Amino acid sequence: MDIPSYTTALIVGAGEGLSASLARRFAKEKIKVALAARKIEKLGALCNETGARAFACDATNAEEVERLFGLVQREIASPDIVVYNASARARGAFIDLVPAEVAQSIAVSAFGGFLVAQQAAIRMLQNKRGAILFTGASASVKGYAQSAPFAMGKFALRGLAQSMARELSPQGIHVAHFVIDGGIRSATRTEAADRPDSMLDPDAIAENYWNVLQQPRSTWSWELELRPWVEKF
Repeated sequence: MDIPSYTTALIVGAGEGLSASLARRFAKEKIKVALAARKIEKLGALCNETGARAFACDATNAEEVERLFGLVQREIASPDIVVYNASARARGAFIDLVPAEVAQSIAVSAFGGFLVAQQAAIRMLQNKRGAILFTGASASVKGYAQSAPFAMGKFALRGLAQSMARELSPQGIHVAHFVIDGGIRSATRTEAADRPDSMLDPDAIAENYWNVLQQPRSTWSWELELRPWVEKF
């Protein structure tokens, strides 16, 4: 079986939740980690814990994304794992939504994913190997009331991932999309006492990302849905 090995990961949209769990999981495998976010001050503790490097970047800005990849390549190495974990929401009744806020939500959730993935693919195609992973949500497949912008962005991100998988997988790049169908547990957001296991454990999500990365290329997944065992479909 041809199981790929990886050396450098870039996580875009890094924060204290799933991104932190991914950084820890990659660091456990001795993979060098780069973290990218608009504001990197919040990433200091995670960098100290995992040995990661933090880079400031607006993922919706093409020039900043290209600069990010150049910096990571020069200061660490060209990433052979790239995770797009950024998203944005604009909530409200449909007729009350502010167009500029909707545009920004779609830009962060979907267009930024395109910009990051394009820069990743340019570099990975040179070596005919690598993995590009997208974090989706329930909204990737279900549009909820008063959440149209989020559904628009996540539907678009899923379509991007599917199209990329069909084009790039035959060229050695594993593209996968993860439908995170439920709330993610955090220090400030936990289940009610009468609803144990009703939220997803971020460390368990990260383990699933790693399992997908370890798939032999003869059985690559392009999409994986994750939900608590008590969650309704």
